[in-house]
Amino acid sequence: MTRPATRISSFRRRFLLGFLACAGLIGYALYTQFYGGLLPCPLCFFQRVAFAAVGLVFLVGGLHAPTGRVGRRIYGTLALLAALVGIGVAGNHVRLQHLPPDQVPSCGPGLDYMLDAMPLTGVIRKVMTGSGECAEVDWSFLGLAMPAWSLVWFVLLGAWALYATTRTD
Repeated sequence: MTRPATRISSFRRRFLLGFLACAGLIGYALYTQFYGGLLPCPLCFFQRVAFAAVGLVFLVGGLHAPTGRVGRRIYGTLALLAALVGIGVAGNHVRLQHLPPDQVPSCGPGLDYMLDAMPLTGVIRKVMTGSGECAEVDWSFLGLAMPAWSLVWFVLLGAWALYATTRTD
């Protein structure tokens, strides 16, 4: 009888830990913006949204802590899908930062303007093609720019979602 309670508790802890990781990453991004002066480009903003989506799935899954295998797998799949979206956005951002200078797209309009003037699908398409400000490297740690670190974290969070979901203890 104690075994199912332990399983729920372990799932809950793992998912809440995933949420805390996402909250910490978003908190650091906001810190660098408001105290470090690093303004996010449109791709950075999309990465923040992806971190928030992964974190939200982790939070809801951790609070719900379903007892059945199906419920845990649904949360794990949703967290993994959100992480895969983040991997796509961050991977595209890393690609833009490694383009030769003559191939970097020109700077486009700001995200606020695009959201006002274009439909959402057009904004997403335009942002994913990138612009000049997305190719700039303003911050790095251990030789990796912030988008590369985001990519690493999205991979880790996706792997964590799989681990937390499939672990049977």
